[in-house]
Amino acid sequence: MKVTQHIENAQGKPLFSFEILPPLKGQNIQSIFDSIDPLMEFNPPFIDVTYHREEYEYKELPSGLLEKKIVKKRPGTVGICAAIQNKYRVDAIPHILCGGFNREDTENLLIDLDFLDIDNVVALRGDALKNEIYFKAEKAGNQYASELVTQIANLNKGIYLDEDLQNSSSTNFCIGIAGYPEKHMEAPSVDSDVHFLKQKIKNGAQYIITQMFFDNKKFFDFVAKCRAAGITIPIIPGLKPIATKKQLNLIPHRFSVQLPDDLIMAVVKANDNDAVKQIGIEWCTEQSKELVAAGIPVLHYYSMGKAENIKAIAREVF
Repeated sequence: MKVTQHIENAQGKPLFSFEILPPLKGQNIQSIFDSIDPLMEFNPPFIDVTYHREEYEYKELPSGLLEKKIVKKRPGTVGICAAIQNKYRVDAIPHILCGGFNREDTENLLIDLDFLDIDNVVALRGDALKNEIYFKAEKAGNQYASELVTQIANLNKGIYLDEDLQNSSSTNFCIGIAGYPEKHMEAPSVDSDVHFLKQKIKNGAQYIITQMFFDNKKFFDFVAKCRAAGITIPIIPGLKPIATKKQLNLIPHRFSVQLPDDLIMAVVKANDNDAVKQIGIEWCTEQSKELVAAGIPVLHYYSMGKAENIKAIAREVF
């Protein structure tokens, strides 16, 4: 079922969803099930599965030259989605990236997903690699998420890269995209971000999931800007509880997200990470309750394989 249909069927009752990442290469699928099982009591209608593109590593050869090696540390997104749908009978939503794929790769991936009865995808540009200053698309690949949305929407119309195909079948993906309440780190302003969101929606996107935020006012302001700009599709807030002191520096640096002073000082004064985890749970619980009270249709949690704190929050909210 499509995300938009889940929201319509809920008839105003808030839905709980979460996101996981594939395990490191060498681990088995049970590690994924172990992180999902504790959260199934809250009846998530869908679970997102991130995609991690390959990275480049360099190995020094006996000659002294460097050999570039492509490494994929977290493979398995498609297989995990199939396993989730088979085991839990809930919709699994894979993330689709521009980075690491040319257009033919993307088309073949989407065909596989269609064969697996996967109804939803999230279209993302993806981040630059560690050795890149700016994102670089693959040769003959989609440069921007808006182009990726167009390719997916074209498949929904039966338009393939090979224009000579006869009687081609159409896919029926519901397309999600990312939104940034505090703007994308490369965007000059929130208004410019909203402008490009509108372009993705024009190209075929049907719902938005936001980057994490820790101040609900930033989310509400973002939604107001979107609505004023004529964006009417569902906007799903992405939430993540702070769990360690290290995240005080890591989250603003990696995700270009501001942390409220009250949250920062509470974490700074905490005696250990157990205390930090409890602070994160309480902060995110209050965020969640306020969002539910405001009539937000779905709350989406970035669990990243850690179920304990998300479960504590969900028990207070759902």
